[in-house]
Amino acid sequence: MCGHPLSSVFADLGETPLSNAFLRAEDLDRFEPRYPLTAYVCEACFLVQLPVFEAAEAIFDDYAYFSSFSESWLDHCRVYREEISGRLGLGADSLVMEIASNDGYLLKYFKDAGIPALGIEPSRTVAEAAREKGIETLSGFFSSALAAELAAGGKKADLLIGNNVLAHVPELNDFVAGMKMVLASDGVITMEFPHLARLIDGVQFDTIYHEHFSYFSFTSALKLFAGHGLTVFDVIELPTHGGSLRIYARHAGNEARPVSENVPGLLAGEQRAGLGNLDAYKGFNEKIKKVRNGLIAFLEKSHEDGKSVCGYGAPAKGNTLLNCCGVGKDLLPFTVDRNPYKQGRFLPGSHIPIEKIERIAETEPDYVLILPWNLAPEIMDKIAFIRDWGGRFVIPIPELRIVD
Repeated sequence: MCGHPLSSVFADLGETPLSNAFLRAEDLDRFEPRYPLTAYVCEACFLVQLPVFEAAEAIFDDYAYFSSFSESWLDHCRVYREEISGRLGLGADSLVMEIASNDGYLLKYFKDAGIPALGIEPSRTVAEAAREKGIETLSGFFSSALAAELAAGGKKADLLIGNNVLAHVPELNDFVAGMKMVLASDGVITMEFPHLARLIDGVQFDTIYHEHFSYFSFTSALKLFAGHGLTVFDVIELPTHGGSLRIYARHAGNEARPVSENVPGLLAGEQRAGLGNLDAYKGFNEKIKKVRNGLIAFLEKSHEDGKSVCGYGAPAKGNTLLNCCGVGKDLLPFTVDRNPYKQGRFLPGSHIPIEKIERIAETEPDYVLILPWNLAPEIMDKIAFIRDWGGRFVIPIPELRIVD
């Protein structure tokens, strides 16, 4: 967290369970904790953030998110490996280190190219999957204390990667301080994270959940890294996760990598969008209501008309959406997911069962609601067979769309 008092509400989504706390059948009649899901914007640094209600250790110990189940994300990572290896001249004498390395999906590309790789992953579930791929993986949360141990043992990164991890960190200053400690003197950090400007423009309120403590504009990220002696020297905008940024950072004293014109350019764009003023953050709740009302109206009318609807995917964002809208099994009888770890379980809060993909062909629903809307093109291509019986796709964000 940024350390400043929080009083300005950005988004109030009521009370929800943890979005990745999937249930087993025996859990359904037990008490299910719910926590306020209210995001605030800091009036001093404009970082959007959540109060911490549950320790990170409780959230990520048995984590159900496996990055390697998205083919488009794997393609994104393969291209990144090729680009960054050439840009930095990485080879057999380099060390690539990834924080929150998940199941080793990205580091495997480096390992296969003969570049030494080390992962750091807090979730025991996915860390074990990475080791099965042959990726050296430390189990634990990255911190300045762990960074000091790594540095003392001669482990310093020529490339330090953090993809979609920054939002999950409750102690931001300690985390970034650790990154500086474990970065080689001429090393480079790349971090990818969803861009707050795209979240606002695209009404992506479903990406707000308890596992995400912070939501970054480029302006707030720049301030965070500069405060720890790290200079962001380049930035690019990405289409992933509904619109993300990839920042490139180095030690402030390493001027061999000059600051790209992309940096002042994006800063100026955020200023024009008003992200340095509280007015840009007001009114977001009203946009949320329109999306929520649109989805509820569609599901209720489909039910009244005798039309069947199922879900595709069991992402954290989907659980925020369904719980915020009050959708249960009466309106969405089941969803499907490729991840066998989730199959046979139930969504938190809504208690909607998670089935295998084959369930779609067995039931021939009239509509498939795509919960991971950021992967809609990939999903529609994968289950295009629903068109054989006249099935249609439903994309809920930024407004409800029905696609033939």
